Amino acid sequence: MDEAGVMRRAEERMKKIIETLKKDFAGVRAGRASPALLEKVMVDYYGIPTPLNQVATIGVAPPRTLVVQPWDKKMLGAIEKAILKADLGAPPVSDGNVVRVTIPAPSGERRQEIVKQLRKMAETQRVAVRNIRREINDEIKKSEKDGEISEDESKRAQDKVQKLTDKYIELIDEMLEAKEKEVMEV
Repeated sequence: MDEAGVMRRAEERMKKIIETLKKDFAGVRAGRASPALLEKVMVDYYGIPTPLNQVATIGVAPPRTLVVQPWDKKMLGAIEKAILKADLGAPPVSDGNVVRVTIPAPSGERRQEIVKQLRKMAETQRVAVRNIRREINDEIKKSEKDGEISEDESKRAQDKVQKLTDKYIELIDEMLEAKEKEVMEV
């Protein structure tokens, strides 16, 4: 068993989990305008579903307005339709040149719902990190059982995996805390 390789593989998988959580959190509407809110919006571009950011520039006009400027003015209607279909809770408004989406500030009750949703997302990713820990530990234990490594090496490797797991769980907790704070800001 190549301990360094196993650790590297575990860390790469855990990093992917963090990236997934960042994307998930970016897509959560917190009352602020963020181009990430429109990341998953698909526009009908001459019959082909295309990501919005490939047919338009998405900018932010403070405090809570997204400005979508299509590269082809003929796309305005399709962009408006796609944003409406995305059900952001904010209707798109076109002035003939750009589409504006003003993000309403969520109510206190809605903020609590969003925080619950964020906690659920974070817990799902914590479980994923722990599953990686379990898989890697099983691999280490199998190597010990097969006589590839000693009991001490196995224990040491499992301790390293635990430290790595703790590091990524802590990172998830920090990301959750920051996003919760952003959501609860009035």
